[in-house]
Amino acid sequence: MPPRRRQQFTQDHIDQQLQQIHLLDPSSSSENLEQLGPIIKQIHSNRQQDAYLRTVQGLIDSKDAEIEKICSDNYKDFISSVSTLFTVKSYTDKMKENISSLDISVSQLGGSLVEKKRALLQSKKTAANLDEAIDTLQACLRVLDVVDRVGEMIREGKYWSALRSLEDIQSMPPTSLSQTPFFQHLLSSLPSLRGQIKDAVTASMKQWLLEIRNISTEVGRLAVEAMEARARRWRVRREKDPLLRSSRVGSAVELVTYEKSEFNVLDNDKLHVDFKPLFECIHIYTTLDSLGELQKSYQADRKAQSDLILPTPLPLASLPALTQEISGFFIVESHVLETTGTFRSSRDVEELWDALIVRLAAAIEGALRTETDPEAFLKVKESLLNFIMTVESSSYSTSSLNAFIIVLFEKYANLLQTQFTRRFEADDNTPMKVQNGGDIDMVLDVVWVSETERNELKQMPLPNDLPWSQTFFSCCQDIRTFIQKFYAFVEGVSQHHRDIDEILSKSLDSLLAKSISETIGQRLAGTQTATQIAQIITNLEHFQVACTELERSLTNLRSTQRGGVIRLTAPDSFESTITRSRARLSALISSKLDQCFESSEYDWTPKSRETSPSMYLYDLVNWLTTVVDSLMIRETYKEEAYKGALGYIAECLMDFLTGRDIPMLNENAISNILIDVDFLEDEMKRIGRSHLGTAFAELRLTTSIPLSGTVQEYLVPANRHASYAPVKPKRLQALLEKLARFGANQREASHRDVGERRRKEAEAVGRVFPGESR
Repeated sequence: MPPRRRQQFTQDHIDQQLQQIHLLDPSSSSENLEQLGPIIKQIHSNRQQDAYLRTVQGLIDSKDAEIEKICSDNYKDFISSVSTLFTVKSYTDKMKENISSLDISVSQLGGSLVEKKRALLQSKKTAANLDEAIDTLQACLRVLDVVDRVGEMIREGKYWSALRSLEDIQSMPPTSLSQTPFFQHLLSSLPSLRGQIKDAVTASMKQWLLEIRNISTEVGRLAVEAMEARARRWRVRREKDPLLRSSRVGSAVELVTYEKSEFNVLDNDKLHVDFKPLFECIHIYTTLDSLGELQKSYQADRKAQSDLILPTPLPLASLPALTQEISGFFIVESHVLETTGTFRSSRDVEELWDALIVRLAAAIEGALRTETDPEAFLKVKESLLNFIMTVESSSYSTSSLNAFIIVLFEKYANLLQTQFTRRFEADDNTPMKVQNGGDIDMVLDVVWVSETERNELKQMPLPNDLPWSQTFFSCCQDIRTFIQKFYAFVEGVSQHHRDIDEILSKSLDSLLAKSISETIGQRLAGTQTATQIAQIITNLEHFQVACTELERSLTNLRSTQRGGVIRLTAPDSFESTITRSRARLSALISSKLDQCFESSEYDWTPKSRETSPSMYLYDLVNWLTTVVDSLMIRETYKEEAYKGALGYIAECLMDFLTGRDIPMLNENAISNILIDVDFLEDEMKRIGRSHLGTAFAELRLTTSIPLSGTVQEYLVPANRHASYAPVKPKRLQALLEKLARFGANQREASHRDVGERRRKEAEAVGRVFPGESR
């Protein structure tokens, strides 16, 4: 690429560039030397400095020539002007001298005036300073007056106004006073004044807390009275509407239908609680950015007050007043929580509530630890129930109190059980008598019997005997009282229905089983007559029926209160006692039979057979039929008594024949025993109980084997199982041995031969069944 040729400037071109700047422009009034820069730079870069300088010099020379030409044309005018100037100068110098002399004279004349003027100016300056000082002092006085009024406002309780005044002082616009040491000292004292306001408002709140503590009981009392009035109104409404009977005060249904009155426990005709000191204190502390400090102090003060509510130990007589004070305490706390925004938290109030309720429960439990009167527990429950309903309206949790009432309820039930147990005294076990219809109605209103029996008893002629004795009536009466007191405690308890049902079941079971059934069972051993035992059995049977009826009536009652089904286990205990009573009856009959057998006087080796039964059997049968038929018990129990008696008689007769007390006997004695058995069976047929003769089946078969000489037939297994199943081999062997002994002791050879045969037969029976028992 060929080198680029440098641009060459002609004389005309350079003149044109110089004319472009104001320096060369005759019409320009200012020099614009900045435009020379690009021209000089371009000349330098083109290396035309010498040409440019020659051009500039030429320009200068031409301009000088123009100037000389102009000056030569006006020379005469210039000389004339100079002469004129010299003339003016001479006049000016003369005038200057005149002015100087005039100035000297004026100075001499105005010297005194200047001094006066200076003095006047100084006086004005002093006056201005005095005015400024006065203004400053007045400003100071106004500030001091504000500070003094702050003290007065603190004493008058106008804490917010006092604080605002201090804020006004601090926020004053800048003035001459702002720069004074006095004002700076005043500003430095403002924190101290704020502290005085803070201390004063705190003292006011402390005094308010003390007053609140003194009126908490009154607040609680008014709240309890209002709740009781509300409960009475709801009770009236509930009685009118059956659908509302299962709902209590405070329930969802009651809250929906409840029309709130205008009564306010904190502001009414009897009491007015002013929360202004607290609100003012909160406002002041919030303004001072110290609300956290006030919250901690308030919580500590309220905790200390709550700790002082409960005395140690707790007197039960003061419990209503104490619960009212607690109610008032937390009603105030609830109001503070609702009206102070974030000053109080629900957690703080709940901590106070939970701690106080724990201590209240512990104090009540300690006071009741040695209490034996159920009425004391009932009064405690009433106080707690009123307390619960009152605080529930302020949305406090009462679950722990309801659980504590259940604990008290268990102890109350135990005390009732102990109290009623002592009332079950001994009974003569004779039927209860009624004289007229009023008596029978009164009794039937107390006892629990089946509907069928109730109708039968109403139809019976009067006067008459009832099936049960006084014990049954008294027990039913006491159980009704027990249930009434039981539900008197439960009345108003809104929760824990299943717990209540369980406690009721346990208490009734314990009362029925231990206090009645077991007590009757313990008295059985001392009962010596069959009629008394029969009456006991009848009472026990009615107790069983009463348990069933009681379950049904209690379940119906609980269903109206949203309870469950009541189940009692006491009938099993009564059944067990009935079994023991029947055994005791059998034992008494057996004891009498033993006395009869002791007078039997059997001859076990008679020379001839009797044609009539033993005489003692007449008395035995007569006593047995008279006693058993006269018993006021079920026919099945009579049948059982006869069966037991005949079985015992059969066993006794069998023991005569096979036992160890009788060493030997002969066939005539066996025949006499069979005659007695025939008599007993005939007597049973006479009274329509012929089937009871089966009790003598073993005795008849056992005695028939030696009498009929069928021992060898008996030894055949097929015959033994088919025809002689009731016979016990050992007893047959013992009977044969006794017959053998009798034969061995006889003088006649034939008798001894029979005895020897009996002995061998006994050995044969013993060999066949060596391991069998009697």
